[in-house]
Amino acid sequence: MKIHQSRPPYSDVAIQREYYTLNADCYDQKHVHEDDAHNIALCWLSSILDFTGARSVLDIGSGTGRALSYLIPKHPSVRVVGIEPVAALRAKGHEKGINAEALLEGDATSLSYPDGSFDITCAFGTLHHIRHSNKAVEEMTRVARLGVFISDGNCFAQGSVTARLLKQLLHTLRLWPFAKYVKTGGKGYHYSEGDGVFYSYSIFDEITILERKFPVIYKMTSVPSGLNLYRTASHLALFARRLPPDQKHREYTD
Repeated sequence: MKIHQSRPPYSDVAIQREYYTLNADCYDQKHVHEDDAHNIALCWLSSILDFTGARSVLDIGSGTGRALSYLIPKHPSVRVVGIEPVAALRAKGHEKGINAEALLEGDATSLSYPDGSFDITCAFGTLHHIRHSNKAVEEMTRVARLGVFISDGNCFAQGSVTARLLKQLLHTLRLWPFAKYVKTGGKGYHYSEGDGVFYSYSIFDEITILERKFPVIYKMTSVPSGLNLYRTASHLALFARRLPPDQKHREYTD
């Protein structure tokens, strides 16, 4: 069953949740692939858990539990929890064998956990579906003790060369918010049959928020790109952390 482009005047959140509810049966087929950018990012996060000695992870916007299905078998001693607002997607995750206590209802912009409740918080392809993604990142930062891991898009490196250059110029001139408003006819969001409601989003816009608590940022491209990731990488993963007090950041030279 499909949602058509002509739709009633109700909120983008309601439209998105209806889309996921109607497409829950084919969600994994549409959105989860072994060789996609998020799976590459999951490999990195798995290594980061070992590197940092993390004992707990909170995944934001888990969908049917992609990240949980990957991390739980590889890290059986780590507490891995995911939150997902759409009941139909949670149900699919539970059908796949994810414990109901591991995949829970939750709102990314208002997490029901105290400060520092999890060693690492993460989000895979979630933030470009949230209008106020900055609130979600603030919450992820608040409840994280060791760091935050995000895998998502960079709209400034998507599209044709001309489109990318234009978006980058508008962003530099601080006209990007106005351009988004005009492009979406005042709605602020886009809609497609393949992805439902989504927003023009760049992972680079979250760095300032992350740096307040976790000033060390590692950027990793999960798609082919040039040296300048902002200009050429359509998708990235980043890990924000704070170095231990007894460890100084080393500069390596030839």
